[in-house]
Amino acid sequence: MSENAAFETAARLLRHRDRATADLDRRLAERGFDSDERAAALATLVRTGVLDDERFALERARSLAARGAGDALIRHDLATAGVEREHVQAALDELEPESERARRIVERRAGGPRTARYLAGKGFSEDVVRAAVAHANDDGIG
Repeated sequence: MSENAAFETAARLLRHRDRATADLDRRLAERGFDSDERAAALATLVRTGVLDDERFALERARSLAARGAGDALIRHDLATAGVEREHVQAALDELEPESERARRIVERRAGGPRTARYLAGKGFSEDVVRAAVAHANDDGIG
């Protein structure tokens, strides 16, 4: 194969959605490109701004938060994609606080054990779940 083929494949993989560098590298490796070909293609994409882990992390975090995800789920998703810890934290820092996101969900669903389980399953911290549900019920739980 060649560096040009690796670049073309990477560009095709980015055509419909943004990806983390590590994810794109893994996908190129799965397609049989060697490490030099992958590195050259990725370097070109980073240099031109097409591939940007910080942007990917922020946009992915915003998308997940808009769909009701808590910080733990977002952190896990970004780590699984291979995003470095500092980009993950920077993305989380840009989001509306987890407690506010949880409070909005509780307002839509009402408080109670089912909502608490729902929030926990969506990656909200135990403290945030407890506070949001307690606030909705106007009393503490747990």
